[in-house]
Amino acid sequence: MGKPRLNLRLRADLHRKLEEATRRPGVTKNAIIEQALQEYFEPAMRHGLEERLLERLEAFEVRQGEIERDVALLLETLGQFVLYWLTRTDPIPEGERDIAQALGQRRFDYFIQQVARRSVSGNRLSDRILDPEAEHQSTL
Repeated sequence: MGKPRLNLRLRADLHRKLEEATRRPGVTKNAIIEQALQEYFEPAMRHGLEERLLERLEAFEVRQGEIERDVALLLETLGQFVLYWLTRTDPIPEGERDIAQALGQRRFDYFIQQVARRSVSGNRLSDRILDPEAEHQSTL
């Protein structure tokens, strides 16, 4: 026996949304209406979707907390370094500033290369700081 035929009257806005949804390949009005009715009569189906969405949101929340912790650690580290540098470094005499600037640029370029190398290799200092028990074979 085939499926019984059903004639519906919908509000214009719902009909417009239904028409828009069925423009995608493989989507039919029948499939949308059957799924909506099934979810209406079997709320447990919706509940499973809601549970999965809640689990994903909770995972996002955990990751957001980890990111906030990492950023706070980064800011604290940078702040401590800048404070230490500014309080412990003597001013450079006028005649030596060009030489010091060139040396500083070379050191900075080397520093950036090291950061890039460690980031690409996956052997990051931040991993060791945040997870001191992690096994890393590299040295500073």
